[in-house]
Amino acid sequence: MKAKKLTALLLLFALFSNSLAAQTQAQADTREQARQADDRENWPQWMRNLRRWEIVAFGSIPFTMFFTTIGMDLYRWQRESGMDWQQRQYAPWPIKSSGAVPMTDGEIITTISIAAALSAAIAIADYFIVRGIRRREAQRAEILQPGSIVITRVPLTIETVVNDEPLPRSEWVLGTTRPAFPFPSLATLNFDPPPEDEP
Repeated sequence: MKAKKLTALLLLFALFSNSLAAQTQAQADTREQARQADDRENWPQWMRNLRRWEIVAFGSIPFTMFFTTIGMDLYRWQRESGMDWQQRQYAPWPIKSSGAVPMTDGEIITTISIAAALSAAIAIADYFIVRGIRRREAQRAEILQPGSIVITRVPLTIETVVNDEPLPRSEWVLGTTRPAFPFPSLATLNFDPPPEDEP
């Protein structure tokens, strides 16, 4: 009897250890596939645009739903009692009285539809805004001639503000004789003359 129990126990152990090993391998494969799928560098631009649209649309739903619900409650309150403060059964959430009248099914469906439409509109507006920004950047890159000097804006550091010493000439504003201190985002250029060769 003991031998049968021991055999059954060993058989169960072997069965579960194989399934655990297979599950661990499947999880590793899934992680690798997810990592490769998340490699957005290889995604075509339309997929990145669609992903951004999805993130913006679903990310804005809580906000559009909140404001649409308040708007619908204000509309109901105006329609039913003319926004009378003594009759706040239809008032929006923060000022509702006890015994508030819940929305009907039709009003709930209308609220959800308006919120979803607003979220989609926000995502579409974001798409066109980002598309315009990308187009301007591409035009700016086309205009730039090869070998052109690109001046990068450098923010003013805290060390410059803390020290009372005057700024070196290399940090003065381009083309002027005044330091860049009041203009922290302007580009700086080195005005120091090149060292002269001594004979």
